[in-house]
Amino acid sequence: MSSSMTMTPKEYRDCTHHSEAQCATLLPAREAMLGEGMKIRRLLPHRQQRMIGAWCFFDHAGPADVSQGRGVRVGPHPHTGLQTFSWMMDGEILHRDSLGYKQVLRKGEVNLMTAGRGISHSEESPEERSDTVQLAQFWIALPEEKRHMPPAFSHHADLPLIEKNGATLTLLVGELFGHTSPVEVHSPLVGVDITTAGATQIDIPLNPGFEYGVAVLTGGAEASGHALSPGALLYLGTHRSSITINANEASQIILLGGEPFAEKIMLYWNFVARSTQEVREYIKLWRETDHFGTVEGYDGEPLPSPEL
Repeated sequence: MSSSMTMTPKEYRDCTHHSEAQCATLLPAREAMLGEGMKIRRLLPHRQQRMIGAWCFFDHAGPADVSQGRGVRVGPHPHTGLQTFSWMMDGEILHRDSLGYKQVLRKGEVNLMTAGRGISHSEESPEERSDTVQLAQFWIALPEEKRHMPPAFSHHADLPLIEKNGATLTLLVGELFGHTSPVEVHSPLVGVDITTAGATQIDIPLNPGFEYGVAVLTGGAEASGHALSPGALLYLGTHRSSITINANEASQIILLGGEPFAEKIMLYWNFVARSTQEVREYIKLWRETDHFGTVEGYDGEPLPSPEL
């Protein structure tokens, strides 16, 4: 989805990964409404922690009632320098993009769109849909050698499932417990959805060279001495070889990790850039050219770019 809260341009820096001491910092989400009734909890970027590895954006959207009217409608908008990673928790979203892809995303599936040098897309509720929609959307910053690559799109309906102590772990990205996700990313990363049927304890091995974050999307849990509920991200830093997560009830939990991103980036509107001048150029390209292509089939207007 398009970023619904405009970020002031800043150079994004990792906060504590250079320290050899373990840290655990609870970061409250910022909340906003997208359209009518879609609550957005923005967990990344946070002013205390801009990124976790190459993960530079994390929204938890919904649950929202889409049984009436036309449901979710996000008009065509551009992206550069990133991959959008959409993980469906409930309901359906119809994706269209300027490469010509049209794909319904359903519960338990992933859409991965690689913007590279530039792409545009729209998102909307399909005509035939469930009454409720809920999803997590992430952006992954592309490293310098990949950020101008050709745009691409892939859909993943089957991801590795790992059963552990009453929990189902869906491996979204990377490697865990001998399994490898088919989702192609361009930085060392891991992403796991942990869904429990009730109270349980899960022990997960970690890479000490990665920094990590944990967020509860539904239910409640405890990790590293912190109680977790929807609307906050627990940043765990680096130098950890494992994490124990105690779910208090039926819960859905996201674990993100990655090698600390070595480059400074600038995130503004829907662009991941390296400078204010680049952002200005992208805005001009969106307003005045067909650089980002055309999204066919969406019966609405493209989103206007904000003033920089």
